[in-house]
Amino acid sequence: MKIDRTKNAVRNTIYGMGIKIYGILIPFLMRTLMIYCLGTEYLGLNSLFSSFLSVLNLAELGVGSAMVFSMYEPIAYDNEDKICALMKMYRTYYRIIGIVVLVIGLVAIPFLPYLIHGKVEADVNVYVIYLMNLAATVLSYWMFAYKNSIITAHQRNDIIDKVTVITNVILNASQIMILIFVENYYLFILASIIVQIINNIAIATVANKMYPKYKPKGELSKEDTKEINKRIRDLFTSKLGSVIVGSADTLVISAFLGLTVLAKYQNYYCILNAVIGLVTIVFGACTAGIGNSLIVETNEKNFYDLRKFTMIIVWITSICVPCFLNVYQPFMKLWMGEDLLLEYPIVICLGIYYFIYEINALLNLYKDAGGIWNKDRFRPLVTGIANLGLNLIMVQFWGLYGIILSTVLSMLFVGMPWLLQNLFTTMFPKNNIKQYLKDMAIYTLFVAIVSTISYFICLFIDFNLILTIVIRLIICCIVPNVFVIIIFRKSTVFKDTIEILDRATGNKFRFVTKYLL
Repeated sequence: MKIDRTKNAVRNTIYGMGIKIYGILIPFLMRTLMIYCLGTEYLGLNSLFSSFLSVLNLAELGVGSAMVFSMYEPIAYDNEDKICALMKMYRTYYRIIGIVVLVIGLVAIPFLPYLIHGKVEADVNVYVIYLMNLAATVLSYWMFAYKNSIITAHQRNDIIDKVTVITNVILNASQIMILIFVENYYLFILASIIVQIINNIAIATVANKMYPKYKPKGELSKEDTKEINKRIRDLFTSKLGSVIVGSADTLVISAFLGLTVLAKYQNYYCILNAVIGLVTIVFGACTAGIGNSLIVETNEKNFYDLRKFTMIIVWITSICVPCFLNVYQPFMKLWMGEDLLLEYPIVICLGIYYFIYEINALLNLYKDAGGIWNKDRFRPLVTGIANLGLNLIMVQFWGLYGIILSTVLSMLFVGMPWLLQNLFTTMFPKNNIKQYLKDMAIYTLFVAIVSTISYFICLFIDFNLILTIVIRLIICCIVPNVFVIIIFRKSTVFKDTIEILDRATGNKFRFVTKYLL
């Protein structure tokens, strides 16, 4: 089956962006309501259990990605029998995963008090809240979760997004009414459980309608089963590290600094994560297309594509980092009030973390699309362990600064060099790693310069909060774009990147190509 990679990527990006914007606005409203209707500790508790349950989801790590990757080839060659057999295996594995998560979750109950520093509100039953969150996680595996794979493998994430936005509207409306009129956190969680079931059933129904010929039946050959299990094993060790990095910060903050500090930090991270989520939509929309390209194109062509994707990501981060540095504090003061502000150096740390995270995410995208999980299986695990170890040490001396910096250091000095080595010894010409490192050195210096220039310009912008935010945002959008064009307009990579963006957006970048390059 021939797949239009560019068309699918653009369509998935458009739908994904729309839903992500909705998903950015609603959490702001939810967090605001939770603080004013329930209190800061409830918000911290909500963040804690979300992170803890993501650790319990270790049982799933590898299955979803391995199954979708295994479907690329049979879909390309219309191998219906193999696709059906893959779906059957996926269903079986997810049923087992649900049981494993349930058992581990129940065993973990006695350790819950050690995850919370200080006392919790008297009317909060931590164990009931935890069990309700655990139930939501387990049901997400048992209720037709395997149906997602066939839609994702066909690059139709936009379909899943459409269903998800409808169910999310139902969920958000229910939870908002619960917070405003009832102020009951137990009903708040119960609503998420019910809507999770509805969402899974709806996606399964759509999958059956779109691809009626694909049913979970048949058996894979022993060779295919062995290969898939090998991928799952490799992905498990690989993504275990990602979970440690993603969850360790929250767990350590809660255990050492308390729920109130965690709530403050999560307010800042909520904004950062929203921006990351928007860029992740682009990554998700392109993954299957890149996977296809890695199969049919030359290594040199794929390396050049990597350079163009890197240019796009750096362009985005060169706008976002200055926005973080100059808009974070006035926005947080407007949103949550001065009492819930963190110190400004924390904002600088978050800006550095964001830049490194996005570059690392792009490299991981290529790793996942290329399926080199076996070679890369220990890197994320070692990175995660290094991050956790630094967390536990540095939080003792530098508190929240130590938490963020430990994540930055583990990614920058352990994870990324190792990942680059793996990519350039398996997927790209090895001698081109020098070119990529040269690109990254230039890009890092560029982002640092435009961020510094934007910061000093914005120092003079200090009016009322809303006006300050608006003017600073405008400055932080204009300055990086001007410097991108001035500095990189002669670059072949930049010109080719502009052409890609122009085609993908329906000639929206024609002005740049016609008048500025």
